[in-house]
Amino acid sequence: MTTTVRHVALSLDRGDLTLTVDERGEGRPFLLLHGGGGPLTVASFAGLLAERRPARVLTPVHPGFQGTDRPGWLTDVRTLAEVYVRLLDALGLDDVTVVGNSVGGWIAAEAALLGSERISGVVLVDPVGIHVPGHPVADPLSLTPAELARLAYHEPAKFGIDPATLSEEQRAVMAGNRAAVAAYSGPHLMADPTLRERLAKVAVPTRVVWGESDRVVDLDYGHAYAEAVPGAEFLLLHRTGHLPQIETPEQLLPAVWDFADAHAADRQKR
Repeated sequence: MTTTVRHVALSLDRGDLTLTVDERGEGRPFLLLHGGGGPLTVASFAGLLAERRPARVLTPVHPGFQGTDRPGWLTDVRTLAEVYVRLLDALGLDDVTVVGNSVGGWIAAEAALLGSERISGVVLVDPVGIHVPGHPVADPLSLTPAELARLAYHEPAKFGIDPATLSEEQRAVMAGNRAAVAAYSGPHLMADPTLRERLAKVAVPTRVVWGESDRVVDLDYGHAYAEAVPGAEFLLLHRTGHLPQIETPEQLLPAVWDFADAHAADRQKR
């Protein structure tokens, strides 16, 4: 599967920027948004989706991640969601399913709220971003990689990263990614206190997918997320944690594709 790297220049009211976007496959368009671990956390799943299904998968790098530049005016998730809606406009894409994991799910939820006719549905995979009393989001910035792996994976020994094996360049990228997470998430520890209430205005089909072993954000938090979106579906994935696209991609693949396919069929009937 060939991956094309595109550099897309965008102009917004607040300023200009250039996005780095990986593109794979042909067919129904998917915008795949990574979480705080960076674009490598979704790269293999992007390839799987493009190989196994007639899908055109676009995976942008959030500005500030993977060594990319983040303009000074881009400091919150809502504005980043506006960037991605503008990206869909620039590329002339329609009937797009937006898929986001963790912080990427938060961005996808904000994108759904923008009301773009180019977005036909969103799949939120263990998203963060809302405030649920008694069910806090673990702070990834205060945890060691080993501590975070224990919370994020059903099998942390199999999927966790040993920092001792990383090069200096890889460590620098990880540090930059953490700084970008801090910039976007703001002062409320991975949440926007207004988001849960605003989700009542989401008007596109939504599926919330949750790993049963996720301890970064627990199952009750996941149910609260789905309940906040009118008509949202909730799908539980077994033997997986916060990053199903890494741990159980074979489970996540039909969860994403079948949702997009079903809603495409519904639109064709109308």
